[in-house]
Amino acid sequence: MDSAAEARFREFVVANSVALLRLAYLLSGGDQHAAEDLLQISLTKTATRWSTVKSPELYVRRVMYRQQVDWWRLKWRRRETHVAVLPDKARHDDTPASDLKIVVHGALARLTPRQRAVLVLRFFEDLPEGEVARLLECSVGTVRSTTHRSLARLRELAPELNELRLIEEVR
Repeated sequence: MDSAAEARFREFVVANSVALLRLAYLLSGGDQHAAEDLLQISLTKTATRWSTVKSPELYVRRVMYRQQVDWWRLKWRRRETHVAVLPDKARHDDTPASDLKIVVHGALARLTPRQRAVLVLRFFEDLPEGEVARLLECSVGTVRSTTHRSLARLRELAPELNELRLIEEVR
């Protein structure tokens, strides 16, 4: 990569890393370390093809989706999170919005990776069913049935969301 291309890549990373890390966090089920790994791998793969990439943000997102799907397919993948130092106590914010975030993240983390990916792509990324099917390499019918089952499971895991009528609006 020449110096001009490297400068453009650096500018892209600085401008988009927060939004891309947020997406990676959702795709990884709330695991900050896995999200950072996912983003790093995706940016590395993008850097190797930077000169041929027409739409960098879309390309990185597509790499993230596919990388996450590849990880799900690896049966030997461990689900442990390693940290150097354990925190003394958990941070807690008493605002209603933070309570809602905790409930949603907890419920999403208990969904299967495929269910979580479908919900994130459909409702966070606001992608149409056809695009979700293409990204996850499955049929539109699979996306529809997985969405239906995922929302039902979400209602079951976090009934307090029904009181807020958040899930009802999505149906």
